[in-house]
Amino acid sequence: MKFILIALGSILVNNIVLTRFLGICPFLGVSKKTKSALGMSGALIFVLLLSSLVSYAFYFLVLVPLGLEFLKLVAFILIIAALVQFVEIALKRFMPSLYKALGIYLPLITTNCVVLTVALDVVAVTGGVADYSFLEMVIYSLSNGIGFALVFIVFSSTQEKLANNKAIPTPFKGNAVALLAAGLMALAFVGFQGMI
Repeated sequence: MKFILIALGSILVNNIVLTRFLGICPFLGVSKKTKSALGMSGALIFVLLLSSLVSYAFYFLVLVPLGLEFLKLVAFILIIAALVQFVEIALKRFMPSLYKALGIYLPLITTNCVVLTVALDVVAVTGGVADYSFLEMVIYSLSNGIGFALVFIVFSSTQEKLANNKAIPTPFKGNAVALLAAGLMALAFVGFQGMI
């Protein structure tokens, strides 16, 4: 039951994009086409889950025993950067069209605050107030990635429909209507607050 609550809490109730407003740059930049949003979501979920696992292990197996907990931010950034480079090389080699479609936003996963925040949350929550087990930490990390992907994909399909809509007044076209749609989407997700 706790696993379900962690997953629902991360995906719907406390969605990292809509409640904490993290990851807005790729959310608004890449979300113009659903295909790009799917690719970016997959890459982000992979990097987020793997970076959380590696950061968790590095923190508790290396930094804590050596008394170097204060280096966690630098260490996590380096871990995330290395994993993003791995994803970028793999996409360039095996999926060049997706690599080209993602463009500058793929390397921006390195500085995407969603990935870093979840890695920091994982070490703060484990042993902290919630005291997550390893499996609960994995579910928390994966659920945050799925929550980001859900919002990202829904928003990209909304963006595609809005781009082709002739009824939108000219001053509202482009980023203005995108920000309005994002705000309405955030309000819709507030409805999940009473679930948990």
